[in-house]
Amino acid sequence: MSLFAPLDGTVARRRLYLLRHGHVAYYDADGKPLNPKLAALTDRGREEARAAGGLLSAVPLDRVLCSGLARTRQTAELVAEPHGLAVEDHPAFLEIRAGRLAGVPKENREAAYVYGFDAATEEGSFAGGDGFAAVRDRVVSAIEALVLEPGWTHLALAAHDGVNRMLLSWACGAGLSALSAFEQDYGCINIIDVDVADGRVLRRLIRAVNLTPGNPAKLGLHRTSLEEAFGPLLDLD
Repeated sequence: MSLFAPLDGTVARRRLYLLRHGHVAYYDADGKPLNPKLAALTDRGREEARAAGGLLSAVPLDRVLCSGLARTRQTAELVAEPHGLAVEDHPAFLEIRAGRLAGVPKENREAAYVYGFDAATEEGSFAGGDGFAAVRDRVVSAIEALVLEPGWTHLALAAHDGVNRMLLSWACGAGLSALSAFEQDYGCINIIDVDVADGRVLRRLIRAVNLTPGNPAKLGLHRTSLEEAFGPLLDLD
């Protein structure tokens, strides 16, 4: 007997809506970096999260999760609100962390931060911080455990740029080499279907990637997420 009701017309399929949090300000008015752990949604970010919530309002969500950081919780709450669901914290989906700026020579910052995902390897780390493989193992273990949990068919998870790239790479089976290809704009939605049976994942199907409900044509979205997040660091002393 199945531990969940599968998607209509399928035998053992469930659906994951994977979101990136809405826009946040990582720098103050003087261009100095703020503590990313405390970053909250801006007005733009709240609008992006509301747009995502509006798109998912007709989806029969069973659960809504976030990484636990303020920006993902605020995003998840706006998605969960139409459904009357409480948001669950799941810290296994916390973002990959870069190393300290002082530890990266100025001439190496662009490669390390802005294009850091281009050179992801099993032995490498993101800008001298978290190891790619360690974060991959953490988030993949968490998602595989989550998709085997009973009691849900449609689940939304509000997470982060790097985490979402890891999960999309897992879904397509490409591994770390695909991290740089899966761009994740603020407030985007990805859709992944997973077939599960007998306590194991049989297959993963990517339905959609980097949908931006408030701006589906990507008007004005010309820079990558890492260019936005780390570009200002290049000029700091």
